[in-house]
Amino acid sequence: MTEPSQTETTNPAPSDANGGAAATPPPNPPAPAPAAEELLAAAKKEAAANYDRYARAMADLENFRKRTVREKDELRQFAAAGVMEDTIPVLDNLALGLAAAKQQTDVKSIVDGVSLVLEQLKSVLTRHGLKEINPVGAAFDPNLHDCISHQPSAEIPEEKVSQVVRLGYTLNGRLLRPASVVVSSGPGKTGETKG
Repeated sequence: MTEPSQTETTNPAPSDANGGAAATPPPNPPAPAPAAEELLAAAKKEAAANYDRYARAMADLENFRKRTVREKDELRQFAAAGVMEDTIPVLDNLALGLAAAKQQTDVKSIVDGVSLVLEQLKSVLTRHGLKEINPVGAAFDPNLHDCISHQPSAEIPEEKVSQVVRLGYTLNGRLLRPASVVVSSGPGKTGETKG
C-alpha cells in the first residue's frame, strides 16, 4: 500500500453552477514547532560553545597571570642592573687603590685616593636617587632622624641636632635609614648655690 505524498497535486476546483470559481482552498497550516530533541540538541550545542569560550578565557587569564609573575621576577632581578653597572668602576678604583696602598709608604696619598673613590661612589649613588641626610644644626625631625641621646650645649639651641653619629639616606624621597643624631637640650642648667 502506498502512502499519499504530501505534495499531491489537486484537481482544479470544479466551477459552480454560475460558472464562477469554487471557493479558495484553506491556507496552509502553520509550520510545526521544532521537536523537543531539536531544541535540546541546539541548547547542548550552545552550551558547548559557551563552555569552550569560558575555557579559552580561563586559559588566557592563567597565561596572563604567569606572564605577569615572570615579568615581575625579571624586573626585580634586573632592576639594580644600572646601579651595578655604574658601581663597577668604583670597585675597579678600590682595587687599584688597595694595590697602590700596598706599595706606598705615604699615608696621605692613600687617604687622598680613598677619599676620591668615596666621592665617586657617592656620585654614582646620587645619580640613582640616593640622597644623604646630614642634619647637623637642623631642627630635629622624628620622620628623618633617630635621636640616640640629648646633650646640653650653650652654642646650639634646644631641639637642634648637635652631632650626627650615623648618616641617614633616602631613595627617591623614601626613607631608607634615618640619621642617628645627638640632639641639643639647650644650655646646661647651673646648680643652685647653697647659702
